[in-house]
Amino acid sequence: MTSLSRPHLSDIHHGDWVDRELPTVWRPYTRLARLDRLVGIWLTLFPCWAALIQASHGLPNFGQLVIFSVGALLMRSAGSTVNDMADRKFDGHVERTRFRALASGELGTLHAFVFLAVELMAAASLLLFLTPYTGLIAISVLPLVFLYPFCKRFIHWPQAVLGAAFNWGMLMAWAEVGGHIPTGAVLMWAGAIAWQIGYDTVYAYVDLRDDARLGLKSTAILFGGRGRMWIGLFYALAVGAWSLGGWLLEMSPPYAFGMLVIAVHLAWQTRRIDLARPDLNYRLFHANILTGVLLAGAALSGTW
Repeated sequence: MTSLSRPHLSDIHHGDWVDRELPTVWRPYTRLARLDRLVGIWLTLFPCWAALIQASHGLPNFGQLVIFSVGALLMRSAGSTVNDMADRKFDGHVERTRFRALASGELGTLHAFVFLAVELMAAASLLLFLTPYTGLIAISVLPLVFLYPFCKRFIHWPQAVLGAAFNWGMLMAWAEVGGHIPTGAVLMWAGAIAWQIGYDTVYAYVDLRDDARLGLKSTAILFGGRGRMWIGLFYALAVGAWSLGGWLLEMSPPYAFGMLVIAVHLAWQTRRIDLARPDLNYRLFHANILTGVLLAGAALSGTW
């Protein structure tokens, strides 16, 4: 089956609101920042919101909520730009990514570099509203952001590096609100990494054939036919870390019910995985938006 026989798996959908509503010059930058694909933004925001809620012992300060939300959006967009710049020679040969702006030649590398600088400067400006300690924690994530796109060339665990960077805002939330990062908060972050290894492996199975042909590495390639078992294991580790982390953070009993609901949802996902059906795996990846909603909801209920 050729890549052209399954165009619906492409993550660029021509004729969408970007093509209909935006000026031509804005379109490649919008796609480069992933503003046309909000799933990644939601998957970044909900764990960050959960940490803000836990650190605040209830609804967070509105100003902090806005700053962290904008920061998560900007850093996720910057990370996507770095990723597309690093992978521009590979993306054109992968079914899901072949229409991306850099891979297709719609945008040049220099333009992407300037755009990245703007994204990083905008993100850096938010540090003016945060404590110096939080700023130091924020800057510490940059090596992971720039390292991640190259991991798939050398190790089978790029999803772990991405998970650490993707959920860094959880640590920043505690640094800003609490002035320190307790053990429970670190466990919540570790749980988010395990969760991301799970759902990003589901995502990686969409690209399995193309990645293997190009000599790239991923957890999907490493796990092979045992993917469902490993994904289920990492989902279980996520629930375990979140449960223990919540207990250490003195979440109230309703939090445990939230963890049970998350466990059931992730078990359903694991049961549904079919390694031979990339289209189904793509939908299951998107189902993790609900996992993020449930995590934030559990955090809120745990403060009652």
